[in-house]
Amino acid sequence: MVFAGQTALVTGASRGIGAATAKALAAAGAHVVMTARTTKELEAVEEAIFGAGGSATIAPVDLAEPDGIARLATAIGQRWDKLDMLVINAALLPQLSSVTDIDQKAWNKAMTVNVLATQALLANFHQLLRASPDGRVVGLTTTVAASPRAFWGAYGSTKAAFEVLLDCYAQEVANLSKIRVAIVNPGATRTAMRARAYPGEDPASVKSPEVVADRIVALMGESFLTGHRETVNPNR
Repeated sequence: MVFAGQTALVTGASRGIGAATAKALAAAGAHVVMTARTTKELEAVEEAIFGAGGSATIAPVDLAEPDGIARLATAIGQRWDKLDMLVINAALLPQLSSVTDIDQKAWNKAMTVNVLATQALLANFHQLLRASPDGRVVGLTTTVAASPRAFWGAYGSTKAAFEVLLDCYAQEVANLSKIRVAIVNPGATRTAMRARAYPGEDPASVKSPEVVADRIVALMGESFLTGHRETVNPNR
C-alpha cells in the first residue's frame, strides 16, 4: 500500500471530510489517529476502517481545551517515533451575521479552535513531523478566507488567520526540514457545516466528502512544493 508504515493524524475525524479522509488514508495503508470531541462518532469511523481492513486509533480530544493538544501529542509521541501526515480539518462555524452583530462568545470559541488550536498543533507535533523522512501538513480552508463575503466575517477572519499561520510555518520549515505544507480549499461539499450555512440547498447538488478525501490522499502522495495551495475540482 502507498502509505504502509506511515502514521497520520486527522482532526475533526468524526464526520464529513475528516471522517472520509481518515478512511481514505487508512485504505491507502496509513495508520490513522483520529481526533474529535465525540467518542461515539469516532468509534463508528474506526469500526468502518477496521471493517475495510485498515488500521486506526481514536483519540477523543476537544481542541478548545487548554492542554488537550499537548496531552494528545505526548500520547502519540509515546507510541510512535514520528508523524508522517497531519490533516488539520476541525473547525467551528459561528452563526452568520453582520460584523457589527458578531456573537463574541461564539467567535472566541471559533478563534480558539480554528486559529489557536492550529498553532498548538503545529507547535506540539513539529518534532514528530521533523522525525519523518517526508512530513506533510495539509490544512483545510474556505473560499471566504481569501474572498471576504458579507455576513461571513466571523468565520472568514478565523480561516484567514489559519491560512497565515500555515503559510508562515511553511516558509519557516522550508530550508530547515523536509516538512511540506499545503492548504486545500474543498469548495462546496456535502457536510453538516455546509448544511448549517446553506439550509435551503439540495445536498445532492454539491460533491461528497469522499471526493475531497480522495484528493487529499492523492496530494499526500505527490511531490508538492511546500506552500502549495489548491481548490478541489468539483468534478473529481
